[in-house]
Amino acid sequence: MSTTVDDEGVPGLAWVTMGLGWDPETRRWLAGGRPDIDLNAAALMFEGDILVDTVYHDQLISQDGAVRLLADSVTGEEPGDDEVLTVDLTRLSPTITTIIYLVTSYAGQSFEQIENAFCRFVDGVNDIEFARYILDNGPNRTGFVPGKLVLTARGWQYQPIGVAIEANHPVEAIPQLAPYLS
Repeated sequence: MSTTVDDEGVPGLAWVTMGLGWDPETRRWLAGGRPDIDLNAAALMFEGDILVDTVYHDQLISQDGAVRLLADSVTGEEPGDDEVLTVDLTRLSPTITTIIYLVTSYAGQSFEQIENAFCRFVDGVNDIEFARYILDNGPNRTGFVPGKLVLTARGWQYQPIGVAIEANHPVEAIPQLAPYLS
């Protein structure tokens, strides 16, 4: 995995867009009966260490309407971002203290098997990409935690995590996220 954001994070955010993209599975695999690649973008919202809301392919909008999954591709066939997840931090419930971003491979392919997979983060106010991850980690890794948004004394700040996990669905990832809530 690689990224362009440093360990200090990105402070003072108001609107963040996460783009997730990948290339579709090549025809040689499809002829063998393998399923299309279906990566999923998710945002998990926490109050302290308690999960209070989730946005992913089965729940496209958060309870407060501030977090939205705008596109849910099941093939990766479109150029650029195949899935787009937006967070309007000015509309977010005031009880939310952390949002953890997650990428999972719903069909179960490891990132090693997926061509040109990436996720990127854009400051929606300034339209500046501030982080990009190339998803190319090793076998048996079907999940990735790119980073989190944390409410600090200076406002909302993006902090990179960059950790590969084993999870095909956000529910499978939840027990693995506790270390990133402190």
